[in-house]
Amino acid sequence: MTDLMRTLLISDFNLETFAAYLENDPGEPEIEPTVAPFGQVVQTLVDSAAWSNQEAAVVWTQPHAVIGSFNAAQRFERVDPERALAEVADFGQLLIGAADRVKALFVPTWEIPPGEGGYGFLEMRPGVGVAHLLMRMNLKLAEIASSKSNIYVLPAKKWIEGKTAFNAKLWYMAKSPFAPEVFKNAARDVKAAIRALHGAARKLLVLDLDDTLWGGIVGDQGWQNLTLGGHDPIGEAFVDFQTTLKSLANRGVLLAIVSKNTESIALEAIERHPAMVLRRDDFAHLKINWEDKAKNLVELADELNLGLQSVVFIDDNPAERARIRDTLPEVFVPDWPQDKTFYKSALLALDCFHQPLMTDEDARRTQLYRDEQRREQAKAQVGSLDDWLKSLDMRVAVQPLTPANLARATQLLNKTNQMNLATRRLTEAELQQWADNPNHVLWTVNVADKFGDAGLTGLLSVAVEDEAVRIVDFILSCRVMGRKVEQTMVHFAVDFANRREAKRIEATIVPTAKNQPCREFWNNSGFELNGENTFSWDPAQAYSRPESVQLIIE
Repeated sequence: MTDLMRTLLISDFNLETFAAYLENDPGEPEIEPTVAPFGQVVQTLVDSAAWSNQEAAVVWTQPHAVIGSFNAAQRFERVDPERALAEVADFGQLLIGAADRVKALFVPTWEIPPGEGGYGFLEMRPGVGVAHLLMRMNLKLAEIASSKSNIYVLPAKKWIEGKTAFNAKLWYMAKSPFAPEVFKNAARDVKAAIRALHGAARKLLVLDLDDTLWGGIVGDQGWQNLTLGGHDPIGEAFVDFQTTLKSLANRGVLLAIVSKNTESIALEAIERHPAMVLRRDDFAHLKINWEDKAKNLVELADELNLGLQSVVFIDDNPAERARIRDTLPEVFVPDWPQDKTFYKSALLALDCFHQPLMTDEDARRTQLYRDEQRREQAKAQVGSLDDWLKSLDMRVAVQPLTPANLARATQLLNKTNQMNLATRRLTEAELQQWADNPNHVLWTVNVADKFGDAGLTGLLSVAVEDEAVRIVDFILSCRVMGRKVEQTMVHFAVDFANRREAKRIEATIVPTAKNQPCREFWNNSGFELNGENTFSWDPAQAYSRPESVQLIIE
C-alpha cells in the first residue's frame, strides 16, 4: 500500500474536522489532506491546478448548495423534478471531468437534517415531497458516477444516524453542519475504501465453533442440544450470525474454522444440525483439533497460500483472542461482544472486507479453494510432480484485454503481490489507457483443469521498443502458482517477441517485501541476469512450453 495518500477535500461547508480525523487516524493508509477553499466547489472542480499531485479526492456537498431546484423545493416552491435531475446530471459531468485527475474520487450522498422536508406524510409523494426528490437525485448521481470506474458514491446516511448528527449551533458558529462523530464515521469509511482500492482488504475469516457459531459445547452436550435456531432468542441470533457470514462468502470472503474440538463430533454438528446455515462446503478449510490455535492458523493460511495480513480471527474466548494478537500481530482480531445477540451487528461493523468491485471469481472463491484441495489430494496420490501436472489436464487460455475482462484484470493487478513483476497499481481507466498505447500489448490469462475453472488468474503485458520487447506486467494468482503456468506465459511472451523480430526480450523485477516468489521464478527461468534485477533472453532461441499445459490463444 502507498505509504502516504494525498487527498483533496472539496465542500461547501467546513471540512477541517474531517481533515483532522483523516490525518490523525493511526490506521493505514496515512492520509495527507488538502482542504480546498471554503465554498468553492465548482471552481475547484474545474481548476486543474488545484488537483496537482493529488491521488484521491472527496467531494462532499449539501444538496441545496449545488442543486438550485432542490433549494427551491426546500422553500416549498413547486419545482419540476426533471429539471432538478438535469442539474444533478450537470454536476455529475463536473465530477466525471475531475475524476481523470485522481485515482479515486469519493462522493458522499446528499442528506438533509430530520424534519427539514416539511410535507409530513406527503414527503414520499412523487412530485411533492422533498425526501422523494432527494432520493431520486441520489440515484441519478449514482447512475452518472457509475459511468466512471474511479468515482465511488458513499452512503452518507449511515454516518448521520442519531438525533445529534446535525448541529445547528456548529453551522452558525463554524459553518459545519455535522457533529464531530459524523466526520469520524466518514473518515473511517473513506480510509477503508482506499485500503480496498490498494488491495489491502482482508480475504479470510477464521472462526471458532463453540459459543461462536453456535451456543454451547458440542463435545459435552452433543449437537442435538446446542443453542441454535428454534424459538430461542440466542438460538435465533446465532442463525442470523451464520446467515450474515454466508453473505460474506457470497461476496468472496473465504470462511475457515480453527477450533479446539474433536473433528468428527464437530463435523457431525455442522452437517446434521437442522438449523445450521453454514455447511462443510461453505468453508475453504478446517483445522479442528486440540493443538494451539496460533499454530493452526499459521498452517491454515499457508495451506490456502494467503498471508497473515489477509486474515481475520473471531473467537468468543478473550484468552484465545489475546493469544493470536500477541503471537500473530498481522492477523486482525476484533474485540467480540459477550452478548450473543450482538454478534451479527459486530460482524456488519467490520470494514476490512470491502472490495472495490465484484467479479465472478469473487463469487466463486470458496469453490475455487475447494477445487484446490481436490488437486492437492490428487497430488498426494501421484508419484511425481510431472505426473501430477499431466494428470490435471491443464489449459491456459491467453486473450487480449477487452471491456468484458477489464474489471477483473484491474482487480488482479491491484491485489496480487507474490507473483508480480512490477507491482503496479492502476485504476481501470489508467490500465485501459496504458493498453491503448500502440506500443503496448496486454493479455489476460485464464487457467482451468479437470477439477474446475480458476478463471482469469494471470496478466502479461509488454512494451515494444526499438529492438526489444520488455515485459512490464507478469502477474499470476497464488491459486495457480507452481503448475507451469508461469513457464507457459514466458513461452508465449518469447514467441511474441520472436514474431516481432526483436533482438531481445527482457523482464525487470521491482523488488518488494512480498514478491520474492516472483524473483525466485525468474532466477530459475533460464533467462540471463543482467545487472541486479533485469533478466533477458534472445527470442531467436525458442522457450519450451511445458508438455503438461495446453496453450489456447484466443
